[in-house]
Amino acid sequence: MSVIESIIDIPAEYEKKVFGQFDFNIKKIERTLHVTIISRDNELKIIGGEDATRRAKNVFHQLMELARRGNEITEQNVDYALSLCFEEKEAAIVELDDSIICRTVMGKPIKPKTLGQKSYVDLIRDKMIVFGIGPAGTGKTYLAMAMAITALRNNEVNKIILTRPAIEAGENLGFLPGDLQSKVDPYLRPLYDALYQIMGAESFVTNTEKGIIEVAPLAYMRGRTLDNAFIILDEAQNTTPAQMKMFLTRIGFGSKVIVTGDRTQKDLPRDVISGLDVALKVLKKVEDIGFAFLDNNDVVRHPLVQKIVKAYEEYEEKKQSRQSDKKNR
Repeated sequence: MSVIESIIDIPAEYEKKVFGQFDFNIKKIERTLHVTIISRDNELKIIGGEDATRRAKNVFHQLMELARRGNEITEQNVDYALSLCFEEKEAAIVELDDSIICRTVMGKPIKPKTLGQKSYVDLIRDKMIVFGIGPAGTGKTYLAMAMAITALRNNEVNKIILTRPAIEAGENLGFLPGDLQSKVDPYLRPLYDALYQIMGAESFVTNTEKGIIEVAPLAYMRGRTLDNAFIILDEAQNTTPAQMKMFLTRIGFGSKVIVTGDRTQKDLPRDVISGLDVALKVLKKVEDIGFAFLDNNDVVRHPLVQKIVKAYEEYEEKKQSRQSDKKNR
């Protein structure tokens, strides 16, 4: 394998962001692509194989463009740029930077951070009902919340309804002290936390008191017709087929529905089929329904979460393979 050298100019004002603290980003790129990188006088010299050097240049160009646009470069940005360089997708991260959904109460932009997330957001814009399926940390619920708040601000809907099936891992709501609201509030807390961050606690409380935002267990949806609303069903893997059918048939005119779930984290009794699994089979050919399948490459929490998700996926695949082999013997 021939070794080549390539030089990139790095403007001084971008060095700190692109290189990372203690040159963390440079070291990660070197380890991943098996290249040697030397920084001197606003220049980067990249030494390695032809393909590896080209990929490293691509990663640095993307990181420089993010820095030029005023972004803080995170470890997730570097990891994702590295994963994309093997797929020869040179401008992907820059394209994602243009897809701002809205801003948090602190002014931070909310935007998809992976191509899978961007596809998910585009489906929400285009379809009346969207299923967002994927592991923890892929932004399924958070991005749906951001889209819901944007739709409310743009007067596209009159209210936002957030709901979850009242099932908790190993616990029952009856075990919790207090009245019904006190019982369900801790379970719905993740939804509250996302709303607080995006729109602020004061605005959330005001809109809740006016009935513009409603956070409630799935059982509260029975018997209602939901017109001109943005409705998000979270943790849908814990619905029964009857609950899922009940929920989807509540939808009225002018409404948009997002159903999110992780098929690997069901808390249902062993003999109960997940309503999410059934819905994916029954509705796969229905028009105006979109399906976004996210995976470990779309995890945007701490990089360790991505490794954990991948490890579990590999374990489940091996387990299913062993079970299949036993049946075939």
